[in-house]
Amino acid sequence: MERLGSQDLPTPAGAAELSAAPEGSRVTVHGAVQRIRRLSWGAFVVLRRHDGLVQCVLQADTDGGAMQRLQEESCVEMAGTIHRASMKDPSIMPRDTEIHVESVRILSEPASPPPVDLTKKILDLHIDTNLDLRPVSLRHPVERARLRIASALEADFRRYLSSRGFTSIRSPKICFAGAEGGANIFRVQYFDRTAFLAQSPQFYKQMAVAFYERVFETGPVFRAEPHQTSRHVNEYTSLDFEMGYISSFRDVMLMEAGLLRSMIETAGRECAYELELLGATLPSVPDSFPCVTLAEAHEIAGAASGRDYSGEPDLGPEEEKLVCEHSSREWGSEFVFVTHYPTSKRPFYTMDDPLTPGFTLSFDLLFRGLEITTGGQRIHDYDMQVAKMQSFGLDPAAFESYLAAHRTGLPPHGGLAIGLERLTARLLDVDNIRLTTMFPRDAKRLTP
Repeated sequence: MERLGSQDLPTPAGAAELSAAPEGSRVTVHGAVQRIRRLSWGAFVVLRRHDGLVQCVLQADTDGGAMQRLQEESCVEMAGTIHRASMKDPSIMPRDTEIHVESVRILSEPASPPPVDLTKKILDLHIDTNLDLRPVSLRHPVERARLRIASALEADFRRYLSSRGFTSIRSPKICFAGAEGGANIFRVQYFDRTAFLAQSPQFYKQMAVAFYERVFETGPVFRAEPHQTSRHVNEYTSLDFEMGYISSFRDVMLMEAGLLRSMIETAGRECAYELELLGATLPSVPDSFPCVTLAEAHEIAGAASGRDYSGEPDLGPEEEKLVCEHSSREWGSEFVFVTHYPTSKRPFYTMDDPLTPGFTLSFDLLFRGLEITTGGQRIHDYDMQVAKMQSFGLDPAAFESYLAAHRTGLPPHGGLAIGLERLTARLLDVDNIRLTTMFPRDAKRLTP
């Protein structure tokens, strides 16, 4: 009989551990060969590892001439000794350490060379080519750095909310109805009936407030929007939270301000290598975020552009840019909340403002010219929710399981959703969110 324990599976040494290892220490590392520079005496081999690239030095006669068999994208295990070095290449991490290799074990070899040159500093491809070749293009340090930062943001989203009394939930993605209605919903055949891919975990977040009070979820959502823009994809990762017993929708905004501050600080601390590689500068997050109503945002944009936006029910892309520029210039914040959107422009579960008829206790958060969050206070009263559904032309009977939570009592509550890919793109000043998505799905793309 064999017994296995967690201690039997070693964790690979990270860049920091290699850098901290004493000169002459023996180490064993594994990875894929990112690039090879052959010289008369041997070669510099750069290995792509889980957290960066490490430089290895091989002599021509290393391990019986194993160096001659190496090719780019070979997966290998190398053993050798730590030596101090000084390298300027930002893709190398650590840059003060190299490994002088004594033995090489080739674990696998590619059947053909990569279809693109992964040794370049920048993978200069048309975006369609990049996405077509995603299983390979993501092996480039710059391409994968964006997703590493997204991972750090998501991990801190979970950590921060968990530390503040939130419980992680997992809601179904095959649903009985769309949380936001409209045409942008995917219909699927579910045995003998029609179901829908989730536009949002909204219904389930609200139900969960009754038994957990504060909940969050990270997971995919689906929007059947046929347009092709740089700011939309049809499947993305939504970072959602919902919190009960709020005194106003501003409690949700305050929670988000602290959350984003933590997420961005964590990304700066844990992803310094990736940020340097990308040449990205994270914003300084102010102690407080400016907040304006939609009407005030229209005035700000109108004053800057000379146009009259006062009758518009929402902010257009140009207005979002103008409001953000104003906020950054006048208030020293790249983040700005915009509140009080019209009832007609917000979902049926959004609470109306009793002091401003026709407008809702809802908000968007704008950052660097783009909306990155939508949130607000929800309706918790059963009769009020039924009446609003009917005013939207919806049949309450079709939402019986959702309304069961209202009928049996819900506390005042609210929440929000952040698009992870869009947030990451704005933080890194990436123009197209497909480049912050591992395998994007849009109206024309179903592979890879």
